[in-house]
Amino acid sequence: MAQNFLSNHEVYNVESCEAVSAQDFCLSATACYPNNPYMPILDNNSTASTLIRQPFSDEIQDHKRLKRTVSTAESTGSNVSNLYNEGSSNNNISSISRARSSSSLNSLSKLHFRDHIRTYTLRYHAAEAIEEAMINADYQESGTEEDGSADGMRLVRLLVACAEAVACRDRTHASVLLSELRANALVFGSSFQRVASCFVQGLADRLALVQPLGAVGFAAPMMNIMDVATDKQEEALSLIYENCPHIQFGHFVANTTILEAFEGKSILHVVDLGMTLGLAHGHQWCALIHRLADRDGQPPCHLRITGVGLSVDRFRVIGDELGTCAKNMGISFEFSVVESNLENLQTEDIKHQDGEVLVVNSILQLHCVVKESRGALNSLLQIIHKLSPKVLLVVEQDSSHNGPFFLGRFMEALHYYSAIFDSLDVMLPKYDTKRAKMEQFYFAEEIKNIVSCEGPARVERHEKVDQWRRRLSRAGFQAAPMKLIAQAKQWLGKNKGFLGYTIVEDKGCLVLGWKSRPIVAASCWKC
Repeated sequence: MAQNFLSNHEVYNVESCEAVSAQDFCLSATACYPNNPYMPILDNNSTASTLIRQPFSDEIQDHKRLKRTVSTAESTGSNVSNLYNEGSSNNNISSISRARSSSSLNSLSKLHFRDHIRTYTLRYHAAEAIEEAMINADYQESGTEEDGSADGMRLVRLLVACAEAVACRDRTHASVLLSELRANALVFGSSFQRVASCFVQGLADRLALVQPLGAVGFAAPMMNIMDVATDKQEEALSLIYENCPHIQFGHFVANTTILEAFEGKSILHVVDLGMTLGLAHGHQWCALIHRLADRDGQPPCHLRITGVGLSVDRFRVIGDELGTCAKNMGISFEFSVVESNLENLQTEDIKHQDGEVLVVNSILQLHCVVKESRGALNSLLQIIHKLSPKVLLVVEQDSSHNGPFFLGRFMEALHYYSAIFDSLDVMLPKYDTKRAKMEQFYFAEEIKNIVSCEGPARVERHEKVDQWRRRLSRAGFQAAPMKLIAQAKQWLGKNKGFLGYTIVEDKGCLVLGWKSRPIVAASCWKC
């Protein structure tokens, strides 16, 4: 399993760090590997529990304030001493020490930050070595899978080393590593080989786009998540809907919450941002229509759905299908389309009528509006807030793929998609064509967008649920705890094909995970 080779803990936590140039990061990263670019240095007395329990963010200092003049060797030594046990030898500390910095304030601040990046890189490889030792020990006891573990760990090291070389714009070294990775990351191999093949594609694309070291800026990518032919991506998305719980979980939780908000009312208006996520049929709203028709002792219902997006023709086809479904179920139905992307949506585009319960529904959509400036998302949230919906439902991937540093995003994405590919490995056979289509035509496109794209072309900007809480709270929304954990677990239990998935409650949100690794989070908000 791919997750055997990766820790569930974040490797980098650099959200609060200042920006650093690619050249600076190159110098700090390569300084850790004088002999071998992907073999870690590890003290024999270190323990995995000591490493895993220490949060990196607590040790990130404020680089804008200087209380006293210290050497970079002292700074690095103090950080590394937290990584290793107190019994670590002085040789390990001295091996990563640097020359004393100059008295210049700017120079000292710059070197101090580079030492932190260098320390985090060393920490990852130390933790990786510990995991390898633990896994190998377990396999030696059981007497099985030793070769698979060694190959998997070697593939992890190659991926990380290649990502570092790409980040440093070292074309020669990165090309050598990519050649080796292509020979080992097989599309129809183990679950980790399959996910690694997707990251290899992303690294190759990024390497082809970066400018030589010393140049200013980053070459604008010509690809994005929609580069795959529309019919293949739509087929892959439909297969994901049928075979994975990610989207179905969001639909179930959203519909259950909508029904609770609509209780005792007669007119319901749903504004669907993105409209069905690009699925060819309105699965979520067809299910809602059936549940509305099954209500006992409730007044007659009139349902209005407004789809927001640019695929107007497809939306109208879906609207006609929903109209037929509503007619058969005895539900009065009205459908309209707002032809606009989310960034350009205006308050007057949504026709709100008196006496109706307004609900705004967003399934895996808001992360596409997140940009470096944050202005587009803030504007959209303000518009939604002006509409005063009774509830705003947000379902998003629960992972940090929007950090400021490429290596941090790369490692977080590797953890996240390894869990997804592990789940596919359990649910579908190795040579199943449906599995290959989902992996290569959908998840691979997300991975490539995260790894190879920058600026406006990078649209897969997934964030953790805690970050969404902060964003929505700043926009004036109040969290409405979702008390559906029992119903959600019952729903998950009925789907026998989803064994291995879990649902937990996290501060009022519901989080779907694969063996406790968060995959998708659902939250509810009120004005």
